[in-house]
Amino acid sequence: MSERMSAALSRIAASRTTAMTDRALALKAAGVDVIALSVGEPDFPTPPHVIAAAKAALDDGQTRYTAVPGTLALRQAAARHFARDLGIETEAERVLVSAGGKQSIFLALLATLDPGDEVLIPTPWWVSYPEIARFAGAAVVPLETTAANGFRITPDQLAAAITPRTRWLLLNSPGNPTGGVYAAADLAALGEVIAAHPQVLVLSDDIYAPLRYDGTAHATMAVVRPDLAERVLTVSGVSKSHAMTGFRIGVATGPAWLIAAMTRLQSHASGNAASLSQAAAVAAFDGPQDFLADWRLRLRERRDRVVAALNAIPGLSTPVPAGAFYCLVDAAPLAARFGGDDEALCLHLLDHGVALVAASAFAGPFGFRLSFAAADDTLDEALRRIAKALK
Repeated sequence: MSERMSAALSRIAASRTTAMTDRALALKAAGVDVIALSVGEPDFPTPPHVIAAAKAALDDGQTRYTAVPGTLALRQAAARHFARDLGIETEAERVLVSAGGKQSIFLALLATLDPGDEVLIPTPWWVSYPEIARFAGAAVVPLETTAANGFRITPDQLAAAITPRTRWLLLNSPGNPTGGVYAAADLAALGEVIAAHPQVLVLSDDIYAPLRYDGTAHATMAVVRPDLAERVLTVSGVSKSHAMTGFRIGVATGPAWLIAAMTRLQSHASGNAASLSQAAAVAAFDGPQDFLADWRLRLRERRDRVVAALNAIPGLSTPVPAGAFYCLVDAAPLAARFGGDDEALCLHLLDHGVALVAASAFAGPFGFRLSFAAADDTLDEALRRIAKALK
């Protein structure tokens, strides 16, 4: 009986993305030649001005506790980021700094969900969304999307799914694992549905906003529908845009009552995010941003290279992602060969030296997710191995 887990923990599974990455790291440590394309992490070096800021903070003795919601300097810098990059006018008092965007999402859902509440999540989804909702005791309501509709839900689909128990709609644009993007018109139409249901909150996960390749401006619900701004929590950060995944900094802004509730929960869960990481994030938000244009160009070239190579492999197909740095690959013609289990497909590919994540981890069709945030020669070798393994 001493090993009994809580009911809340028993409702969730470990992250399959981190599980595959951990497995690849263990194989590498054992001397096995494995290319890991399973993790959502840019391979670019963290910008020099960010590293310099972290070193300066260390030399300056910034190694103590900070205020739970973050340093004033970072909350002010994050407010400028939300205004400059996302078009959201906010203030430091309505910004929370957490240990990564995932923690902000965790705090928001746990602070607002009760057993029996419902959370609407478009599929394919990021693996942690449904698990966090289930941990809070809520029911997960999948909203299925396909490549044919750009991995976007429709207003009719949303209207049909909302019930009196609906508490949240989760939106991620550009999306993980699909790279799908919601245009302003899409969000406006969804907002029209949300407006009629005052109990529904919207979580807008904009962590990949700087990584778009379609040439259009980023759209986010709090800006497209300002009348709903007091019901929208927007999550951002520096992990993807500034190659700072290890710094563990996420920022969120939204209604004052929700930020206060999340801060109360964070005060007991973890306290403040790391002080040195906060100093680095100030430099990330306020420092030069011109490197992003080059990063986007290089990622777009990698995307085009990978999409062409994957679509040339018999049995595989993938649409062109409009943002982020993932391809969600459909391998349905190979399903029978692997007993309908895309985890078996990914283990087969791991045996051939490539670590990928099964699409079923994201509630997607039979296939896998591949991150193209890797060097050209690494991607070329991985694709060669995939083609050979499936021949």
